Amino acid sequence: MRIEKCFVCSSPIYPGHGISFVRNDSKIFRFCRSKCHVAFKKKKNPRKTKWTKAFRKAAGKELTVDPALEFEKRRNAPVKYSKELWTKTVEAMKRIEEIKKRRQAHYVATRLKKGKELRLAEDKREIEKHIHLIKLPAAGLKKKKKMVEVVEEHDAEKMEEN
Repeated sequence: MRIEKCFVCSSPIYPGHGISFVRNDSKIFRFCRSKCHVAFKKKKNPRKTKWTKAFRKAAGKELTVDPALEFEKRRNAPVKYSKELWTKTVEAMKRIEEIKKRRQAHYVATRLKKGKELRLAEDKREIEKHIHLIKLPAAGLKKKKKMVEVVEEHDAEKMEEN
């Protein structure tokens, strides 16, 4: 997908948008909207039309040295690569992929661990809720009696202290 620039205002033109004008010498002019197209037909100079980027740059309203503008420039000069740099880059890519896989595995493991804890807590709640299905009613009577005696002794000690 190629994003073109408007000839008049320099705004981006996405595929399927705007108007194209082809001159007799096969020069293509692209416009983002009819406003730009009419300005071009009236032979308006974009540097003298206040709402264009060319005017803002010429009038000193906009940064002329902007790192974002560097990306917009077309570069046709081939980039020379050294074999050493290329091998280091490939090794770094492999290392990054390894780190990503390890992080993803750790993430999955922690998610599974959390799910395991939640299931365990749910099981405990279920058991507490339906303990009567598991235990016999007479089970643990000795413990209950013993606990009642301990509580009574404790209450008696407190009464003696007061």
